[in-house]
Amino acid sequence: MKVHFWGVRGSIPTPLTPEQVQAKITACVERITPKDLESEDSRMKFLASLPPWIYGTIGGNSPCVQLTADNGSTFLLDAGTGLRAFSKQNLHSENKHYHLFFSHFHWDHIQGLPFFEQAFDARTRIDVYSTFPAAEKILSEQSRRPYFPKSGSWDSMKNQFHFHLIKEGEPFYLNDVLIQCHKMKHPGNSYSWSFTENGKKFIYSTDVELQSSDFDKSIPQNHFFADADVLVLDSQYTVAESLQKENWGHSTFCYAIDFAELWNVKKMYLFHHEPTYDDKKIHYILQSGKTYEDYKTHCNVELYLAQEGQEFTV
Repeated sequence: MKVHFWGVRGSIPTPLTPEQVQAKITACVERITPKDLESEDSRMKFLASLPPWIYGTIGGNSPCVQLTADNGSTFLLDAGTGLRAFSKQNLHSENKHYHLFFSHFHWDHIQGLPFFEQAFDARTRIDVYSTFPAAEKILSEQSRRPYFPKSGSWDSMKNQFHFHLIKEGEPFYLNDVLIQCHKMKHPGNSYSWSFTENGKKFIYSTDVELQSSDFDKSIPQNHFFADADVLVLDSQYTVAESLQKENWGHSTFCYAIDFAELWNVKKMYLFHHEPTYDDKKIHYILQSGKTYEDYKTHCNVELYLAQEGQEFTV
C-alpha cells in the first residue's frame, strides 16, 4: 500500500501568512555565509543543511489522505481541502473509481468535496463508506443554495455517489483489502479506519481524544490498533494546551506516543496539526516527541510528522 498526504491540518485550512514567509527568509539569510554562495554545489549543500521548518512547510490543507492498494484501488480518507489538491493532480487519471471513507462529518473533513472535480464527471463512480446512516443527507445539504451555486450543488454530482453503511465490529473486504472501523471519543463521534493488505496494516485515526480506556488491553475492541505497521494519529495539542481544551476531541503527542508503544505500532505519523501552530512549532513538537521517546524504556516507535505532499509505502 502507498500513502500520500494531501491535507494534514486540523480544524480549518491554514495557509502560510506573510509574516511566516518573512520569518523563513530571515532565518535563511541569518545562516548563509559568502562561502555558501561560491558555487551551485555549495548553494545546494547550504539549502540541504537548513532545518525542515525553514526549507519547506507542513502544508495548510485540511484532512485528506490517499491510500493506494497494491491492486491499484484508490481509497480517499476524508474530504478536507486536501481533496481539491488531489483532484487537480489526478484530473486526467484513467482511474474513475474512488472509495471515499469518512471519519466523521465535521466541516474540516468535508469542505473539499464540492471542489472534487471528478465528482462532476458522469463517468466517475464514488463509493462512500461511513458509519453514519444520514451520510447522504449530510452531504446533500453541504453545497445547496445559497451556500453554493447551482452548477456546483449536490444535484449536479449526486448520481456519481453510492453510499455504504458500515458497522463497527463487522470487518469487510474490498478488492482483497481487509477493512475495519473503530469508534473513538470526539464530539459527535469519530471513527478510525484500518486497512490490511498482504500482511501490512495501516490505520487512519484522526479527531481522537485518547482516554484511559483506550489503553486497556482487556477490552477486545481496543486490539483494533495492535501491531499496526503505520498509524496516522491525531496529535493536535501540547500537554499544556490539552489541559485547557478537555473534551474538544483531540490528543497530545506524548499520549499518542504512549498509545503507539502500548499497541506495538511500528511507525506513527503525527496528524491533524493545530492551525495556530507554525511550521517551526510543529517541528519542535516532533523533536519533543523524540526526546520523550529517549526517556522511555523500550520505546521503538518510529515517529514522523504528517506533511502535505509526503508519500511513502507501508
